[in-house]
Amino acid sequence: MIKIQKENFNVETEIESIKSLYSDIGAVTTFIGYVRDTNNNKIVKSINLEVYEEMALKELNKIIIKAKQKWSLIDCLIIHRYGNLKVNDKIVLVASFSKHRIDSFESCNYIMNYLKKDAPFWKKENYNNESKWLTNTN
Repeated sequence: MIKIQKENFNVETEIESIKSLYSDIGAVTTFIGYVRDTNNNKIVKSINLEVYEEMALKELNKIIIKAKQKWSLIDCLIIHRYGNLKVNDKIVLVASFSKHRIDSFESCNYIMNYLKKDAPFWKKENYNNESKWLTNTN
């Protein structure tokens, strides 16, 4: 499942909504990304995340398909926010659901690495008196 949204999310509610669909989930690995207060030796006040939603949905679906081909997954969840986010706000949730932990751990890391490097989201950090667009990295 993929959600691209401005609204905040509740991690436990999102996980339970998927777990309630399956009785064979034995492992859930999650990654939650937050807005940090510093980056590159600068104090971050907020970030602006922009997304080309149609392209993002298509690309995120492809990465989930690849993850399901590489690991034995029951389901995956990606929630990525956009808009203006303040320090300590949640940005992203990746959750991998499987019978066994190794599939869950490795696929979650794989999906998150893709999101950091290749997903069509653009981030501008806002500092005290300036802002800067960042390039995607691992």
